[in-house]
Amino acid sequence: MRGVRTALAAVDWLSFAILLALGSAGGFAAKAIGLPIPFLVGSLIAVGAFSIASVAAGRAALPFPQRFRMRFVAVIGVMIGATFSPETMSVLPGLWPSLTAMALFVVVATAIGYVIFRHIGGYDPVTALYGAMPGGLIEATALGEQAGGDVRILSVQHFIRIVLVVITVPLLFLVWSGHSVGSSAGQTLSTEAAAIEDILIIAAIAVVGSAIAPHLRIPAAHMMGPLLLSVVLHSVGIVDIVSPTWLLNLAQLIVGTGLGAMFGGSTLRQILRAISVGALAVTAMLALALAFAFALTSVTPISTAALFISFAPGGVSEMGLIALSLGVSPVLVATHHLCRILFTVILAGFCGRHAAFRPRPKSGAD
Repeated sequence: MRGVRTALAAVDWLSFAILLALGSAGGFAAKAIGLPIPFLVGSLIAVGAFSIASVAAGRAALPFPQRFRMRFVAVIGVMIGATFSPETMSVLPGLWPSLTAMALFVVVATAIGYVIFRHIGGYDPVTALYGAMPGGLIEATALGEQAGGDVRILSVQHFIRIVLVVITVPLLFLVWSGHSVGSSAGQTLSTEAAAIEDILIIAAIAVVGSAIAPHLRIPAAHMMGPLLLSVVLHSVGIVDIVSPTWLLNLAQLIVGTGLGAMFGGSTLRQILRAISVGALAVTAMLALALAFAFALTSVTPISTAALFISFAPGGVSEMGLIALSLGVSPVLVATHHLCRILFTVILAGFCGRHAAFRPRPKSGAD
């Protein structure tokens, strides 16, 4: 309890309230005009723009308690795990072609990204290599720093990758299908009303799953731990929760606001440069993901749309939200993204051990 009280006391509640108000305004505005997953995209854009403008004007960006964001990422993991069903289990054995192909996707996407970051972005070889890896934001950044890369550029570049994918993929589905992902038409996780017991169980699974996962060295532990625990509890019939739509929207809002606030840690010049080369890399990776999706549709039991979301190199929680909004099994999507992160971490570790790189002075590029 003392740790909880200390953490709460460290929060700048005025800044938190301001950012949350901005995020809420952005979310409701996005919902009003029919943007995809409005509370995530709208809050991210509103708070991100505010944070960048604050830094550009010479003011300190308002802090947002990122631990709070991670708590709601865990909640999203629980709700995704709650969608698991015996039908999902029956489909899993047929996913071996796409799960195996994910290894090839990671290698090819990294190679393409390296060319873009090295020859167009002008990054040094180590930074270009680790910045190009399509996943494992924390892991790829940490290993890249150990290999002598510029940790500032790596952090910003991976963050921009996630943001661009989160914004781009729902818009692509809007153009593709003519229907907005998670728009004002609403997202329905269940037709039943949630009881207080459901909320308490969701919170408990989120806390326990988040605590256990790091000890098991599970990638993306903050989300995958609660997700996997939720899958296990639902598959054996211990729990059967109803996930309320309002909680999903609140989780979107908190996650989007937290991501937007992270823009305050970089200068406008860094952001613009990262966006310019990141947009090229994300475009190439999404085109590659679409190619893999079409190629694998005939040999896997899930749709092209589900495969595309599964290969799109965004954040696990954000892509899970998109899957929920589209009615695609988020458990299957999360399974692919877990493999993507695992393969990316393996590739990063291999490069760190065998590539002919030596630690070098930071490039100092902004």
